[in-house]
Amino acid sequence: MLFDCAIIGGGPAGLSAALVLGRAKRKVLLLDEGRPRNAVTHESHGFLTRDGVEPGEFRAIAYQEIRRYPSVEVQEVRVVSVTRQEGYFEAVTEQGERFQAKTILLATGLKDVLPAIEGIHDYYGKSLFACPYCDGWERRDQPLVVISDSMSPYHVAKVVWNWSRDLLVCTNGQALLTAEEKESLERNKIQVVEDKIVALVGENGMLEKVVFAEQGESMRTGGFVGGWPVQASALGADLGCEINAQSRLVTDMLNRTTVKGVYAAGDTATPFAQLIMAAAEGSKAAAAVNMDLIEGEFL
Repeated sequence: MLFDCAIIGGGPAGLSAALVLGRAKRKVLLLDEGRPRNAVTHESHGFLTRDGVEPGEFRAIAYQEIRRYPSVEVQEVRVVSVTRQEGYFEAVTEQGERFQAKTILLATGLKDVLPAIEGIHDYYGKSLFACPYCDGWERRDQPLVVISDSMSPYHVAKVVWNWSRDLLVCTNGQALLTAEEKESLERNKIQVVEDKIVALVGENGMLEKVVFAEQGESMRTGGFVGGWPVQASALGADLGCEINAQSRLVTDMLNRTTVKGVYAAGDTATPFAQLIMAAAEGSKAAAAVNMDLIEGEFL
C-alpha cells in the first residue's frame, strides 16, 4: 500500500497530525517506537482540559481517538531509515519492514542532554526539570537551582526567577556567563556559583542539596537543567533537511522542511517544547500535507 503520509513519531505532534489526516480521509501510517521524551515525567501541564495528565494516559486517550478512523494504521516500531524513491518515500524499520508513502511527517522530537553530573538522572523528572512553564508552578517559591554546563543559563534563570526569588545558578565549573550577565543576575539577588558540582544529594529523586568542589553546599529542593537538546533521530539529516543552530529542523510557516514532501512538527522543529504547542504544530503540519496532496490531485 502506498500511504498518503507516513508519520514518524507518536508524541503529541504525531498523534495530532494522525487525527487531522485521518479525518481528512487520508491513508496514514503512524510509526512510533514508544520512547517519548516525557517518559520520565509524572504529569504534563499547560494543555487545556488535560492539565496534570499522566503522559501515558494522554497517549492512551489519543490512540483511542485516532483508531476511530479506519484509514489510519498504527505500528509500534523503530524506523531506522527513510529514503526518497521515484515518486514516493520508503521507511525501513528495525525489523526490516518497508513502507511507502507519498509524504513524510517527522515528529521524532528531541533528546535532552543533561549536565555531566553523577546521579543527575536520578532526579530528572522528579525534582529537576527542563521546562519552567511545564513544572514551575509545582516548584513555586522554593529554593531552586538552575544547572547548565553547555550553554549560558542566563535566559533560563530569568524565566525561573518568575516562579522563585530564592535562586542559585550553577555552571558546573564552566565559564558560560558574561560579566554583564553575572552582574544582572546578582542585581536581582540570584546567586551564581561557577564551581564544579561534585554531588547532588537527596532521596527518592527529591533533591535536598547541591555539593560543590570548593564552595561548600547549598540546600535546594529542586530546579531546572539547561542545555542544547539534540534531535532524537537522524532521519531529517539523512534526508537532507536543513538543521538550525538549535538542532531543530528548519521549516516554513506550514511546517514544510527544506526537502519537498518532508514535513516536521513538534519539538523536532519548534523551540516551544510544550505539549499543547506540539499538538498544534502537528495539526498545522497535517493541514499542510493534505493541502499539498490536494494540489497534486486537483486537475
